[in-house]
Amino acid sequence: MSLKSLGYIDFLDSPKLGSIHSSSGCIRSHLLRFGELVASNEVRLFFACVVMNVPAKQQGEVISTEPRINDRIRVPEVRLIGYDGEQLGVTAIDKAIKLSEEIGLDLVEISPDANPPVCKIMDFGKYKYEIAQKAREARQNQTHIVVKEMRLRPNIEPHDYETKRSHIERFLNGGDKVKVTIQFRGREQSRPEMGYRLLQKLAEELAEVSVVEFAPKQEGRNMTMVLGPAKKTGSVKKAGSGTKAK
Repeated sequence: MSLKSLGYIDFLDSPKLGSIHSSSGCIRSHLLRFGELVASNEVRLFFACVVMNVPAKQQGEVISTEPRINDRIRVPEVRLIGYDGEQLGVTAIDKAIKLSEEIGLDLVEISPDANPPVCKIMDFGKYKYEIAQKAREARQNQTHIVVKEMRLRPNIEPHDYETKRSHIERFLNGGDKVKVTIQFRGREQSRPEMGYRLLQKLAEELAEVSVVEFAPKQEGRNMTMVLGPAKKTGSVKKAGSGTKAK
């Protein structure tokens, strides 16, 4: 039994082979039909044709984002920058690699899109370390603002109100925003002004540490207000003027 008897010779010459990689189900169905011929040369040829038509990304190839260095730079000539920043002009790639090897450093392609590509002689390990350090510092300097939420009732007891207000003040002092929600139940829904007055009172009492980013707004059974931390201004020190002794 051969591929010809199964009708695969015409299939190998067919233009469908060029697009067979687009359907894994198609490949699977063909494999089931000639599973007993795995050892034959014709099947090996069939598999080779299929694999050659599969894109590199589908074969699991990983594309590196690191710059090319040394012998990985495959261009005839580069615009070379010395390790001290000196412009050495357009140089043959072999000569540029030789110069970097004589110094004991690497030839790094820093601008691959230029014509010719720009390369610099440097310590590639140190270069990667500095980039990683800068990225780490940038992440640390990012401000992460968290929105806390505090729920109140229109007829909240004074003691509970003081407790929750202190929690809100602590969140604001910590740099977080606070979403304050008044929950109305039953007949309380007919008196939204109670929740509005409560939120206004809270905003006035926390005016020194907060700013109202979103004014009280009715949303169904709830009324919400968002408080943000107030911008801290440095205290201005007044220097006293001393009298000069005559």
